[in-house]
Amino acid sequence: MRRIASLALPALVVLAAEPLYVLVDTAVVGHLGRVPLAAIAVGGTLLSMAVWFGTLMAYGTTGRAARRFGAGDRSAAVAEGVQASWLAFATGLVLVVVAQIAARPLTGLLAADPATADAAAGWVRIAACGAPGLLLAAAGNGWMRGVQDTRRPLLFVLGANMLSAVLCPVLVYAAGWGLTGSAVANVVAQSVSGGLFLLAVIRQAPALRPHPAIIGRQLVLGRDLLIRGAAFQACWLSATAVAARFGVPAVGAHQIALQLWFFSALVLDAVAIAAQSLVGAALGAGDGASARFVAARVTLVGGLAGVVFAVVAGAGGTVIPALFTADPAVHAQAAVVWPWFVALLPFAGVVYALDGVLIGAGDVGYMRNVTLAAALAAFLPAIWLAYALDLGLGGVWAGLGLFTLVRFVAMVWRWRTARWAVLGATRDRTVSR
Repeated sequence: MRRIASLALPALVVLAAEPLYVLVDTAVVGHLGRVPLAAIAVGGTLLSMAVWFGTLMAYGTTGRAARRFGAGDRSAAVAEGVQASWLAFATGLVLVVVAQIAARPLTGLLAADPATADAAAGWVRIAACGAPGLLLAAAGNGWMRGVQDTRRPLLFVLGANMLSAVLCPVLVYAAGWGLTGSAVANVVAQSVSGGLFLLAVIRQAPALRPHPAIIGRQLVLGRDLLIRGAAFQACWLSATAVAARFGVPAVGAHQIALQLWFFSALVLDAVAIAAQSLVGAALGAGDGASARFVAARVTLVGGLAGVVFAVVAGAGGTVIPALFTADPAVHAQAAVVWPWFVALLPFAGVVYALDGVLIGAGDVGYMRNVTLAAALAAFLPAIWLAYALDLGLGGVWAGLGLFTLVRFVAMVWRWRTARWAVLGATRDRTVSR
């Protein structure tokens, strides 16, 4: 338990830093009015696609690096980080170009209000310039977690986001840049953080040139995470699109609740990060008993953490939305969402803990299948039915609840079977039976 805590607590700060900055950003922009708040809801949803790629790189790299580290080959673990960094930078550049071309068409699809779509497109074009830094930071976090180095990621991410949290209100209000100031502050945070991680891998790597074969293996291993991530993105994009059809106050309230959900999820994911590193290292060392022990402990801790979050969120149900906006129409819509948000947190705590166990074990094929089933058979039909029947935000969040519960049942079953605990320094094939 002490080892789990020593990895989870620094990871908690790292994970909380980015969503906390987004919450600060949302609060700052929210006081500019309904349209800027709705614009950052739409723009933030699109930019979350870059976070999706970052999660793919971080999680895939953690599992591979942890197995190498557990097998006693730290140099090979760092080398995984070098290749992941090349992949991250190239992907980030592609995302910058795509954002400049496709921002307005995409925001137009998500926002029914033209003013909101225009404002969101401008924000996305600027904020997307931070994508290379964001992905470099994700790759750096991945290999450092794999070798169980949590101190430097803590310093890098926290320092960059604190800088940007101070810069955001200065640019938005003092400089008079409005929504543009929010986007610039975002770019600053991502670029500083990515640069620090890049410097760290340069200093430690035995070689820096790209190896297409290793990158190719990382892509193959990440295939299932990519498909799984696509299912998540389809859910979040669809949820925002449906919420936007219920009006500007509805999409504003959805943005507040969704960002709080992401914040809670990523904080709960601190235990999962520890699980990725410890489970991967144990399996790489051939110690299946230790891997199963860690899995049991993190599942318990994840569930308890979810209960604590639910109690705090429930107690603050009438206070927290007011921190983001003074608009009473948005407050009324937030009250519709809140019971769903609170009730789902304990289940989410268990799900995210088990995510870490299976990612550390490389059992992402099973995770892919479960997420696709939950998205295609539960979440997406539920929220589009909510739109067709005019059920409002309650219908959207009922879909999220169904999505979470399907994953909860399937992940707990997988954990109990122990089929995920495959021993060895690498796991070249994914067990998905």
